[in-house]
Amino acid sequence: MIRRDAQRNREALVAAAREVLAERGVDAPLEAVARRAGVAIGTLYRHFPERGDLVDAILDEKMAAWSDLARESLAADDPWLGLAGFLERTCELQAADQAFTELACVSHQDDQAEINQLISRLVERAQAAGALRLDVGPLDLAFFIMANSRVAQADASRWRRHFTLMLDALRPPPPAG
Repeated sequence: MIRRDAQRNREALVAAAREVLAERGVDAPLEAVARRAGVAIGTLYRHFPERGDLVDAILDEKMAAWSDLARESLAADDPWLGLAGFLERTCELQAADQAFTELACVSHQDDQAEINQLISRLVERAQAAGALRLDVGPLDLAFFIMANSRVAQADASRWRRHFTLMLDALRPPPPAG
């Protein structure tokens, strides 16, 4: 059984890591995490012996939340609104969280198999409803997300305009006539 003070330290470290990684990305100095948590760096390493242990804990949380978002989007009555809502919320998360941006912009990793499947289902569903161009695939959405992350990094106040322009490009053209 873990001591109460050790549990508090671990929780403080995870909370601090969420904040610091969101602000500075996954390569943020661990000293900044320890300082934000109010503990010594040795305490951090007792709980998370390797940098990857702490980063993985945070990224696992973010991946689970992103997958939950995709599942919620699949449940939307309107397939286009489900897809557009998923993309918008993903881009909002990127604008606010550098670690999430790094996670979302790494494509085809083994730990992203579930989110990749969910995105494929969002695409198929929107295409079946005639709301998404037929030549758009999941990889196009990955590039959409990557491009928008760069806009958010360059000017966080402009990502929504870029998002809207790109979203318009995903819609099928109106029928001729």
